Amino acid sequence: MARYTGPLTKRSRRARQLLDENKAKYFDRRPYPPGDHGRGRIRESQYMIQLREKQKLRHIYGVLEKQFRRYYREANRQSGITGTNLLVILETRLDNVVYRSGFASTRPQARQLVNHGHFRVNGRKVDIVSYQVRAGDTVTVKERSKDVLPILHSIDTRDHTGPEWLDVDVDERRIVVSTLPSREQIATEIQEQLVVELYSK
Repeated sequence: MARYTGPLTKRSRRARQLLDENKAKYFDRRPYPPGDHGRGRIRESQYMIQLREKQKLRHIYGVLEKQFRRYYREANRQSGITGTNLLVILETRLDNVVYRSGFASTRPQARQLVNHGHFRVNGRKVDIVSYQVRAGDTVTVKERSKDVLPILHSIDTRDHTGPEWLDVDVDERRIVVSTLPSREQIATEIQEQLVVELYSK
């Protein structure tokens, strides 16, 4: 299971946007880009702006470059707006669904819970974090995992109503994917059109 293992705060500083909620105090302390010229004025090319937006999207969802390119090709093949298709693909990853539902405090924690086999999709154990859920799928917490500490802590501390496209039952530890999300229902601060322009070159 490949994942990013580098400095998290530096990623947020480079993106000029907080990408990891756990690092907020470090990002607030130095909100400018890293490096000798971080505070100076840097002439930003269109390519630099597009690249930064792509890197932000990758880091938000915890996806490496090779997999991200595959997602883009899949989104480009589908009918409709490529940028929106890409966001829908990323949003419907199983680890993101677990995070959005409030059963994990962060996406990395959701990734670990899924990878350790705590969740089932339509009654079947799924431990692949990139598994794509579909409209009508039911995601449940395994019976023996309903009271594991990370899930209990997340339920106590997070808003677990979930987005409009997810029907979350906290008591039963169940998530029903009522429909695929629309762009308006995806709460991600990103300009996906810049990502499309970057890959279209």
